[in-house]
Amino acid sequence: MSDERPLPTPDPGTAPYWEGTRRHELRLPRCEDCGQVHFYPRTVCPHCGSARLAWIEACGRGSVYSFTVVHRPPSPAFKARVPYVVAIVALEEGPHLMTNIAGCTPEEVRIGMPVEVAWEDVDPVATLPYFVPRSLA
Repeated sequence: MSDERPLPTPDPGTAPYWEGTRRHELRLPRCEDCGQVHFYPRTVCPHCGSARLAWIEACGRGSVYSFTVVHRPPSPAFKARVPYVVAIVALEEGPHLMTNIAGCTPEEVRIGMPVEVAWEDVDPVATLPYFVPRSLA
């Protein structure tokens, strides 16, 4: 059965990010002028306006900054997935990104919970990052 969820459509500004996800790399744009790392991908630095951006591989670790539990699917494509957690993760590199938290029950998710990136290979073109609890052991 094919995945009915909306999947990314890379453009010139986001293509390096999605190419990285296919290789299971969490890549982030970093400004070569001011040194700031940012997310979401865009063609100019949101901090200084420079177009001189390079892509770095992030460590894939962060913590839950905020989250909500979705109990009602936004479309039939998500019906089998509820309940699921949509979260903002603060990456160790600084940027925050919206993602899903899996690998635990929604009741176990907490603000500040350490997480790490995991990968869902949806099809040969699309790989989606999500986050799972990070073991402190």
